[in-house]
Amino acid sequence: MSATGEAAVVQPWPRRSTAAKPRLGFVGLGWIGRARMEALVDAQVADVVAVADVDPALAEEAAQVSDARAYESLDVLLEQRLDGVVIATPSALHAAHAMAALEHEQAVFCQKPLARTAAEAAQVVAMAHAHDRLLGVDFNYRCMTGIAALREQIRAGDLGDLYAIDLTFHNAYGPGKAWFYDVTQSGGGCVMDLGVHLIDLAMWVTGRARVDAVDANLYQQGKRLLPPITAPEDYASVHYRLDDGTNVRLTCSWRLPAGADAVIEASFYGTRGGASLRNVRGSFHDFTVDRHDGTRTHRLAGPPDAWDGRALVDWVRKLARDDRFDPEARRFVDVAAIVDRIYGR
Repeated sequence: MSATGEAAVVQPWPRRSTAAKPRLGFVGLGWIGRARMEALVDAQVADVVAVADVDPALAEEAAQVSDARAYESLDVLLEQRLDGVVIATPSALHAAHAMAALEHEQAVFCQKPLARTAAEAAQVVAMAHAHDRLLGVDFNYRCMTGIAALREQIRAGDLGDLYAIDLTFHNAYGPGKAWFYDVTQSGGGCVMDLGVHLIDLAMWVTGRARVDAVDANLYQQGKRLLPPITAPEDYASVHYRLDDGTNVRLTCSWRLPAGADAVIEASFYGTRGGASLRNVRGSFHDFTVDRHDGTRTHRLAGPPDAWDGRALVDWVRKLARDDRFDPEARRFVDVAAIVDRIYGR
């Protein structure tokens, strides 16, 4: 490590040929890992050649879908000739698995969150920089049709001076895996599971990452949790202020009786107009993206839109062009730092 705490840059291995599709491995074949793998196979932009899971049956089943070889562990998978690894293991393992892959000179695409804390995330990003390898995180809400156009409008000042952002993610259900309810493994509750998507989206759309003040109220079964948070919250009401004065309000929850499967929204308000992303009729998959001028609305995009696996497909296409470290990965640490402050860490 250098005196600044960042790993020194090491000499990278020889680069892959851009004439061939990237050769990828998948570790973690639960529903999200399997869904991402199938989206990648359908897109035909990479060859999935190796898979691994703690459940051998899941690995063997996934291997049949992708015509890959199943391995008994990440360590064995990493010994194969790969260009990148897709990580969809439990959150507590993300940082360690990502760093192991990077040490093997393999690019990494990781499910969110990249790590449980900003300190862990910073270690992963430093490792990616040291080994000069591409690092991506599955913040897939960035990839909905219409979001890129909304980003361009906001950054160009079409909404005027931005002063408020409202973020909402209520899930009528809760995670089915026990590790989600152990903060040492998950890093947190509904903010870490759901809210992090919208925190990242607001940062990515606006280009603003620094936070001056945070006021967080977290609850578990109706009882307020006091920092430092050691239990997973199932409801959160958070206000934070960006360093330019923009006010951000975030609410998210598990099992909220909101009258729908999900309530998901990200709204941006400026002195000359507004814009919003909203889910349709409680759907987790169907969204509208709108521009608002007073009482008038102009639709930028709406369903159908097969966006779920698009972040991974886009990452693979970028990997095929250039597998070097992208400095934008440092934004992942900024997201984790906001989450840390919400949890009083």
